[in-house]
Amino acid sequence: MAKNNRRGLGAALRNQDKKDEAVISGPAIIKQLKRHLAAWLVIAIIAGLLTFCYSAYKTFSARTPVSALVSFTYTGIEKGLDPKGRKFEIESMKNTKVVENALKEVGLGTDKIEDIRTGISFDYKIPQSAYDQLTAHSSVMDQASNGSLSAAQAMLDTKYYPTQFTVKLDLGKAGFSRQEGADFLNALLKKYGEHFYEEYGYNEPLGTAVTSLEYKDYDYAQQVDLFRNSLKTVKNYLDSLAKDDNTTFRSSVTGYTFNDLSDYAKTITSIDLDRISSYVSVNNVTKDKDSALAYYNYRIENLNRDKDEYTERLAALDTSIAQYQKDVIQVFGNGTDNTNTESTLHSEQYDSLFKQKTSVEASLAQTKQDIDYYISRRDALQNNKNSSKANVDKAEADIAALSNKVNDLVDLTKKTASDYYENVQFANAYNILIPAANSVGAGIKQAVNDSIKTIVIVEFFILAVYLAAAFIGAVKAACGRKAAKAGADDDDDDDFEEIVDAVKEKTEKAKKAVNNKKNKKK
Repeated sequence: MAKNNRRGLGAALRNQDKKDEAVISGPAIIKQLKRHLAAWLVIAIIAGLLTFCYSAYKTFSARTPVSALVSFTYTGIEKGLDPKGRKFEIESMKNTKVVENALKEVGLGTDKIEDIRTGISFDYKIPQSAYDQLTAHSSVMDQASNGSLSAAQAMLDTKYYPTQFTVKLDLGKAGFSRQEGADFLNALLKKYGEHFYEEYGYNEPLGTAVTSLEYKDYDYAQQVDLFRNSLKTVKNYLDSLAKDDNTTFRSSVTGYTFNDLSDYAKTITSIDLDRISSYVSVNNVTKDKDSALAYYNYRIENLNRDKDEYTERLAALDTSIAQYQKDVIQVFGNGTDNTNTESTLHSEQYDSLFKQKTSVEASLAQTKQDIDYYISRRDALQNNKNSSKANVDKAEADIAALSNKVNDLVDLTKKTASDYYENVQFANAYNILIPAANSVGAGIKQAVNDSIKTIVIVEFFILAVYLAAAFIGAVKAACGRKAAKAGADDDDDDDFEEIVDAVKEKTEKAKKAVNNKKNKKK
């Protein structure tokens, strides 16, 4: 009996130590999560839909800008240069001519061009190669910290130029509806592509200047000179294209290469033009003999001045070349007496002087030939009689035929060069990656893209509230169990007191029984 009493006493004491503890278990939290699951799902779905609807409202609002994405992939754009080697300016896309052509393309008025130009803006994207180089800067910095100055300089010299641009149109500033804005922006991108090929492709002003030549306003000798200059200009242009062409391009439109057309220009000059020139000179074909003589004398005088200038420049270049101090490098040998310890190098400046000299020599030689040519024509005109009407009619007919050949050459040059620039040189130079769109599908896609970040933030917040609610519910449940347990512990304490009293009573009875026995023995 005493042993059982001690066991009950120990249990009561242990319960007394743990009566202030509240245990929160994993199953309890999971139970609370299941309890609030339906409410969380409903709230999360409603919040996501509301966020998306707000983004869609902003997207389809007339004041939200429309945008498109373009890229440039020609040689030099990675250095921030245009195809002519100058600084590239994306702002040229909104120049007045391009904007006006785009407005005419979609049938909109051109009275607010400046407002529209103000509403056009650009954003750019750094190419992936730039990010790859940025990740390598940590190693460069490590080398720099170890004393490698060149490594640090390499990092400082690194520059990045964008190759992709986002073109945006502010509809509020432009005064367009969303549909009008999308149509205009797409027309602008198209017209800029045409402007790009006109600016950097075929030399349109050259062809226009040649074909618009009003040669009939001049005397016959002057007409010959005009065509000679025109043919020379076209041939030089074709030679420059042939030099830059590394593919031996043959146009699918004309069937010619640049060298073919250059030879054609040379043939026209050496056969047709020289034949007409000699006929005019031999037969003194002229509209006004005195005016022709004055023209020849004027040309000879100007050419003599050019000859004097070229002569002086050539002498100055010879002097500069003779006095130029070449770069000297020291060579350390093996210590023998026969080792040459110095060497000279021609620098870029030294080479440039020689190139200038060669160019001046060629110009001087050509000028001397032109002087002799005009002197011979002047002398022939002075010593011979005026030509007959038959000579004049033949010269005019031959010059008209020559004009047709020159115009045909210019047309072939234009078609061949345009074909080359659009399909070879600038085949992928300018690309519209993502056009402006106003369709429902495109609007919904843009709304989704714009709302993703906001939806994620809202859903994370709702999830955090959901988890917190489940945890708080589990805590409250644990506290309820604690209170119930505390009531049960109070009942155990009452039983314990009763047991103690019973033990005391029995102990007293036992003591009395012992005392009684002792008294009886006495």
